[in-house]
Amino acid sequence: MRVMVIGATGVLGRPAVTRLLAAGHEVSGLARDASRGPAIEATGAKPVTGDLFSPTSLAAALRGHDAVLNLATRIPRKVTSKSAWAGNDHVRLAGSAALAAAVRQVDEVRIVVQEGISFVYADGGDRLLTEDAPLRPRGVTASSVVAHANVAALEDRTVVRLRIGTLVGSDAMTSALLAAARRGAPLIMGSRSDWTTAIHPSDAAAAAVAALDAPSGVYNVGAPAVLKGTLGAAMAAAAGVRKARALPKWLVSRLAMAEPMGRSQRVDSGKLMAATGWRCERPAPGPEWFAAE
Repeated sequence: MRVMVIGATGVLGRPAVTRLLAAGHEVSGLARDASRGPAIEATGAKPVTGDLFSPTSLAAALRGHDAVLNLATRIPRKVTSKSAWAGNDHVRLAGSAALAAAVRQVDEVRIVVQEGISFVYADGGDRLLTEDAPLRPRGVTASSVVAHANVAALEDRTVVRLRIGTLVGSDAMTSALLAAARRGAPLIMGSRSDWTTAIHPSDAAAAAVAALDAPSGVYNVGAPAVLKGTLGAAMAAAAGVRKARALPKWLVSRLAMAEPMGRSQRVDSGKLMAATGWRCERPAPGPEWFAAE
């Protein structure tokens, strides 16, 4: 299959390209200009120049491809700043709208996979959250729901929308959290006895690749849910601190930027596993999650 990866140099894009190539696919990476070509080539993908926010430019880049994985995000370094998230919202909102418009111009693209997040679920307590569980998009999580709606309008194509759990690994975001923990910052948002769904970036990338074989629909992507205290303990060990500090749930609920992370979300990924055979290679948080790759 000829696959275009948008976001090929990102935390999900790099391992996705590696897995696609290993599976025998022809893989291209979208490069916004010629200067980005070497970075795309370093992943193993062929760079194709195109503008994510221009349907005309993007359509030209998509010609010659059977499928597109949109894994593009722009996660800010300062995650507590609302304005810092504007770039990520723009990528999801304008990028997904342009992608949908571009795909309509390219008949040969039959499969679209769009990234998204599982933080959009309402607090579920101890209940397993399947794809039909109630949503409560708020603040910076709302753009994920809109992005899914934008691509879902492509009713004549196979459109797979992913709700991915918290990425925890050797990536820059996790490294920043661990560094902050060494300075006394909390690693747990909310109650230690609430549930959280995390996943190693390599496993999330494998899910995105597996999604090429899934029917249209929404699919959760996460390792088996664990108690927040369990994930916090694993992250504390990786940070080299004695115990993970927790920000009380009542306080997190009053912080608009943090509130979604304070919910109890026991997300179930059984639908994607049943549809594609995908499984997490790292099902439980431990030292191997934080090892440099």
